[in-house]
Amino acid sequence: MTTDTPATATISVTTGAKPTTDAPRPTTTPAPTGATTGAPSAAPGRSFLFVLGSSRSDGNTEILARAAAAHLPPGTPQRWVDLNRLSLPDFQDGRHETTGWPSEGDEELLRQATLEATDIVIASPLYWYTVSAQTKRYLDYWSGWLNVPGSDFAERMAGRTLWGVTAMAHDEHVVTDGLTTTLRFSAAYLRMRFGGVLAGTGSRPGRVRADEEAMLRAETFFQGETPLAVFPYERETAGV
Repeated sequence: MTTDTPATATISVTTGAKPTTDAPRPTTTPAPTGATTGAPSAAPGRSFLFVLGSSRSDGNTEILARAAAAHLPPGTPQRWVDLNRLSLPDFQDGRHETTGWPSEGDEELLRQATLEATDIVIASPLYWYTVSAQTKRYLDYWSGWLNVPGSDFAERMAGRTLWGVTAMAHDEHVVTDGLTTTLRFSAAYLRMRFGGVLAGTGSRPGRVRADEEAMLRAETFFQGETPLAVFPYERETAGV
């Protein structure tokens, strides 16, 4: 069920890699220079990458993301990337090929943008109760970047912060649990921090602006706590 698309939606088919990779998870959680270790602040060096994963421009998810971004401290660098505008083919898992994963063109630009940000915001509408195909493809490319020979992608991502923004047709935001789990566990795998998901209701164009609770939460969303993301079994092992 696509919940932030026009009445006539284009069906996208993604060939994604399995979420597991051959790259070891980072064992430490160093924070990159300027990265947040708690509540967001105007610390020098902090920068945000907003990854737009909707099937249309100026959709409800983007509106909500921009509302939150407007309340970042003045001067905070923001970079916005619309995945629909990139020439990014479906990901192919080449972990066991001897030639390695070639990163070039728009993919290389996206990889560099990802590594240059201290905070990565996944702005994806709720499609069938998880992230969109465009967003899933972007996350699948993380697998390729992890497994390039000599890659330091895992080490550089550790300690950074992952956020989510989504819009849906439901009034009951509990239905975003699947999307939230996808992002939280992706952050946990890379020893990143997770700032949570800002959710709003909106199916027709611009409808999310009428979700007063979501728009109010957007004002302080990036000031929230950003704890280290962990898997449930790690929390149990730690006795939390």
